[in-house]
Amino acid sequence: MSMFNIGEGKITFKRNTALMQKRVERRGFLKGMAAALSAMTLPGSAKANLFGDFSFGAFLQKHYKELSADDKKKVFARIEEETKKKYGVEVKISDPQPIENVHFAFALDLNVCNGSRFCVDACVKENNPSRDPQIQFIRVLEMERGSFDFEKGNLHYKGEAVPEKDKFYIPMQCNQCDNPPCVKVCPTEATWKEKDGIVVIDYNWCIGCRYCMAACPYGARRFNLTDPVIPKEEINPKQGYLSNRIRPVGVVEKCFFCLHRTREGKLPACLEACPTGARKFGNLLDPTSDIAKILKNKIVFVLKEELNTIPKFFYYFG
Repeated sequence: MSMFNIGEGKITFKRNTALMQKRVERRGFLKGMAAALSAMTLPGSAKANLFGDFSFGAFLQKHYKELSADDKKKVFARIEEETKKKYGVEVKISDPQPIENVHFAFALDLNVCNGSRFCVDACVKENNPSRDPQIQFIRVLEMERGSFDFEKGNLHYKGEAVPEKDKFYIPMQCNQCDNPPCVKVCPTEATWKEKDGIVVIDYNWCIGCRYCMAACPYGARRFNLTDPVIPKEEINPKQGYLSNRIRPVGVVEKCFFCLHRTREGKLPACLEACPTGARKFGNLLDPTSDIAKILKNKIVFVLKEELNTIPKFFYYFG
């Protein structure tokens, strides 16, 4: 299979998953491609048209876990420069690390959630997903009270007069599983679980195969099908490399517990926006935290417990 096609002033790269089963294979392939493209003899203007916004730095970048501190500085500077060029906005890329003796988890009181979707709006404003086509990390199902038949849940309720009588609402997002099936199927190790329990993605190593989407039993992952469209004035300039930086076309993305906030002692944006206090977040390893107290004193449940994914998103009826 040809790895790239050239014609009519365009270059199309075809990522071959079989060649990317191992990191070493991927890197060898990328270096070979770089050498082939660098050897092309074209006038400067022709090369500019050929490559467009394509960045060799991003394409040949090491896996996040292999980046040195100096490597990261260069990568973050490049992303900041590329974002300014493309969107006209000054952004700052951060890289907060997991905190020792912290394992994050969420709990949600279904008796209190009113289905306002304020959490959805806050997540969009904070985390820079595409507006067109629209990508959202949180989905809210309107359910008949007393029923847990998710197939009958309504994702598209109007929401002008919530909560509706005899209804309850169940927000769903990434469960940050301790045994995440999405991680197991990724052929390039582009997604993994961090020490604080957050499952992250190195967007520069995602090849868009969408195996993780198929493996996730919670429907929590989204594929960036096109170049993301975000109005300049709506871009959040405070961005984390493994979280809310603007994701490129052709990669998978999802909720990351606002790690650029939570690892710095702040609360997730969805929780701050919740008008009823239904959402609780904190450190499972701290017995004084809200989340630890809820797990100790309430009857909690997780979705699809039988799959042994060990979710860290808990529900309860307060």
